[in-house]
This record gives sequence, structure tokens and C-alpha cells, in this order.
Amino acid sequence: MTDASALPGQPRGGVIAGPASARAHCVLAPNPSPMTLDGTNTWIVAEPDSDLAVVIDPGPLDEGHLRAVVDTAERAGKRIALTLLTHGHPDHSDGAARFAELTRSAVRALDPALRLGDEGLEAGDVITTGGLELRVVPTPGHTADSLSFHLPADRAVLTGDTILGRGTTVVAHPDGRLGDYLDSLRRLRSLTVDDGVTTVLPGHGPVLNDAQGAVEFYLAHRAHRLAQVETAVEAGHRSPAEVVAHVYADVDRSLWPAAELSVRAQLEYLGEHGLIEG
Repeated sequence: MTDASALPGQPRGGVIAGPASARAHCVLAPNPSPMTLDGTNTWIVAEPDSDLAVVIDPGPLDEGHLRAVVDTAERAGKRIALTLLTHGHPDHSDGAARFAELTRSAVRALDPALRLGDEGLEAGDVITTGGLELRVVPTPGHTADSLSFHLPADRAVLTGDTILGRGTTVVAHPDGRLGDYLDSLRRLRSLTVDDGVTTVLPGHGPVLNDAQGAVEFYLAHRAHRLAQVETAVEAGHRSPAEVVAHVYADVDRSLWPAAELSVRAQLEYLGEHGLIEG
């Protein structure tokens, strides 16, 4: 068995659900799959001495899970005062409207269609509920509306699907764009270099104890895949499906449809930069 400390990002071993830092607690949704890994990580974030909490990504529309999130906060003596979304994929956001009913909290998101309340989220916004400081970091690429949340007091960043706790994520073409995604990874790297972020609290999978190592692995992985796709096209594999079959031959076929989305994003990127003929 591989030592977790030797894996990219140094994934934290043990149970995923539960306390992850002084201010962040994970409630794991019961929706495991090849795409969602162990399930969606719903994050309860609060100052230790505050009676107010923020929830990030309430997850799927699963009544038992949504009530478990509320119960977990209440057992800690906290009321959920605000709900935030990292992006609009159903495994993160489908439960948001029902969760807003249960908690009587507003839902803030980048996409206006996902908001419940008067306020959205924009780059540079700072959430200060209950004395908590969460900084909004735009990280498009997985989707156009993807956001991350910097938690300075814990030297952590909540990344949604931009960085996962295990494996790599999909650039969900056409909404997701590879150029945007690479820029977002570089933005996250700057948080590790310039702002002291050491921990990734992801939307799926275990906590990562080496944020910079995780970002560097993601950047290297994307560069490697991009080179593979370019080589595949040069060898005559022209359609996205042909490229997937060639480049992702060692990947479980159940993941090929998702891989094709990333390949389409890679082909678009290569074409835009004049590296392959359109």
C-alpha cells in the first residue's frame, strides 16, 4: 500500500467526514460514484467561539444529508446563517433550495440562477459571517462559475472540484475551458506561495496536507495530458472519441465520457494556440 504522504498533495488518511481544521468540518453526502469519489464534501465553516456558521456546497437533494448538516452544526452550538456554492453542478448545488428552507439562510453563488437572496459572489468578496473571514477566489475552468474560498486563519483553501482530494478533475467543456483552468491553478499556486496556504479542503475526497504539492501535480498532469493529446492528433487520431481511446486507454471506461469533455477542451486549447490544425 502506498504511503499517503508520498501521494500528490499528501492526502490525509482515515475517515473523510468530521473535523478537518480549527474552523472547517466535513459532512459527507451519501452519493459515492466514480465521478464523486466517496461523495460530496459539504463543509461547515465557523469561528470556534461563534454561534454562526457558513455552509459551503450543501450537496445533492438528499433530505437525510441536508438534515445531518443542520444537526451537526446545532450539536456544535451553531446556527447556519449563510450558504455558499463553489459551482452549479448538481452534486454540489441541487440541495441548496431545500437547505435554504431548513436553515432560513441565503444562498450566494457566482451564477445568478443559483442564488437565493439579494447577494451573489464576486472576485475579491470577503465573507465575514460570525467573525469568520472567507475570501472569494475565482477559479473557472472546471466550470465557468467555479469559485474557491480562501480561509486565511486555517491557512486553507476550499476548492470545490477545481482540486480534488484524490485523482484529477474534469474540464467540463464547453462550459469549462482549459486556458481558464490553467490560470486558476496558477492563482491557487500563488495562494500557497504568497499567502501561506498549506491545506486543500476539496469538494470530493480527503483533505490534502500539501497544497502546493497538489497544485504542482495538477499543473504537471495537465501539461502531460496536453502533450499526449497533441501527439495523438499528429498520429492521426482526429475525433475526441479517438483521442480518448488512445490517450486514456488505461483509464476505466466508465470515466471515458468525462475524459472526452476534457479532451474537447484540450483540442480547443491546442487549436486556439495554433498547435494543431482546426
